[in-house]
Amino acid sequence: MSETLQTTDLSVSDAGLLAQTATAVRAAGSVLRERFGEVVRYQSRDELMRALAANDDAALDILRPRLTSLRPEAGWVEDELDGGALPPGEWWVVDPAEGNVNHLHALPEWAVTATLVRENQPVLTVVHLPLTGETYTALTGAGARLDGRPLHVSPTADLGLGIVATSQARPQENEKVVRRVGSSITAMLLDALVVRTSVPATLHLLNVAAGRIDAFWQFAGARADLLPGALLVTEAGGQVSDAEGRPWTPHSESFLAAAPGVHAGAVATLSR
Repeated sequence: MSETLQTTDLSVSDAGLLAQTATAVRAAGSVLRERFGEVVRYQSRDELMRALAANDDAALDILRPRLTSLRPEAGWVEDELDGGALPPGEWWVVDPAEGNVNHLHALPEWAVTATLVRENQPVLTVVHLPLTGETYTALTGAGARLDGRPLHVSPTADLGLGIVATSQARPQENEKVVRRVGSSITAMLLDALVVRTSVPATLHLLNVAAGRIDAFWQFAGARADLLPGALLVTEAGGQVSDAEGRPWTPHSESFLAAAPGVHAGAVATLSR
């Protein structure tokens, strides 16, 4: 079999896998939608962690068996807050309730995500927003889509006319990172048109891929909140790097995804 035919067969296989992954992610989203509505009250960190885990477990009860059946040999990332490179092979990187704390507070900014990583490169991703019914997908080399419609990043070429966004990578981040986040927001407030700050990262990255905002950056971060958006933005024609413009990897200490026309300007601002 020729190399071209092998590549084509793999692409067809991955396209079918993407569709089946989307079905599993939507099913998990339906479970979380049924649990959504009232603010979940908690009086301690232990109570908060139990409430977060209950949402995760409800979605994972759907996702884990379905995704495992699709790729029985693939590994499974247990902690969505983990970062760094993965061992060789295929891995499912899943966030069963991206923006879980928003879900608990009856805020609408949350999603379910599943990304297949092959040799530390995201191959396909699905991000489903249960409250709107929207499903964002991306397949390496085949583009990014919203409910089947192609996505394209913004044509904006002036950071001063751009809407940019950032997010808090995790609770109780170390002081050095927190201060770096604060100074970067100040710098962007001076250089960009509007700065948005909220969690989770994935929803900002969807907006970059869809051309609604022009750039997103974050310091620190986990695989599960950056890999889906990195693939979506790249496949929508955007640029992904660290905050200083170097190639981004899961080991990087910063992350930047931007429309090509503002990427250099965002790097200049964040590197000050």
